[in-house]
Amino acid sequence: MNRNQLSQLAVLASVAAHGSFRAAARELQIAPSAVSHAISTLEESLGVALLARTTRSVAPTEAGRRLLERLSPALSEIELALGAAVEMKDTVAGTLRLSVPRAVGHLMVAQRFGEFCETYPDVTLDICIEDNFVDIVAEGFDAGIRLNESLERDMVAVRFGPSICGAVVATPAYFARHGIPQHPSDLIHHRCINHRFSSGRIYRWEFEKGDETIDMAVNGPLILNDDRLALEAALQGAGLAFLFDLHVADAVADGRLVRVLEDWCAPFPGFYLYYPSRRRMRPALRAFIDFYKS
Repeated sequence: MNRNQLSQLAVLASVAAHGSFRAAARELQIAPSAVSHAISTLEESLGVALLARTTRSVAPTEAGRRLLERLSPALSEIELALGAAVEMKDTVAGTLRLSVPRAVGHLMVAQRFGEFCETYPDVTLDICIEDNFVDIVAEGFDAGIRLNESLERDMVAVRFGPSICGAVVATPAYFARHGIPQHPSDLIHHRCINHRFSSGRIYRWEFEKGDETIDMAVNGPLILNDDRLALEAALQGAGLAFLFDLHVADAVADGRLVRVLEDWCAPFPGFYLYYPSRRRMRPALRAFIDFYKS
């Protein structure tokens, strides 16, 4: 492999990731013609087509897909090496890529963006909000945040945030009309706001009290895939919502919502930040963890 091919492979990965020559050019800060030339030259040198082009889309060929599968980890390691070189300075610096679920992004991380950026001006936070579990190594993330039950064994996990529990809530007016459930089984008589996961599966409400556990399907007027929408629907009296207690704390404190079935909502450890065990923790990641633990 010659030196030119290394840069051409980076261009190929960017085009494949974006599905667009122009988007790759914007990311790499070069002209679209330079992107096209790099891909053409690489294909000619290898003697195989790597991208299938139409007037509307660009996608890897079978040969391109197989090349990218093996190329992605190597490019991630190169990016990490460059980031580590930058961080040899006295100040914490570089781009920190994180895969974060929506609830954590909104409730824990976003509230301190300004303070973090002021404290670490040489760090660029690149945060991708997504609820589905992703392969952080293959996708080029430095770390991810998920519930502990979702983590793989080869990951180092660091507690991120307090223990949390579910909270079943509705407005005082709703309970005045429909009554207060005393047991999870009573929910079959109530209007409940369902949550659909990114996989398409609808969440079955989970309860625990002592040695007894219950998970049940509920019915109601809404199926949503965003907790903020579910909170707003509950505040408008649409029905019962089952959300993290952190999400509803303010509305419960000021009386806009009322919690029920609290003795059936057991606390659990909550979220963990995780990263591959084979990687040395980058200074920027250590700074992020320490900042949000403080």
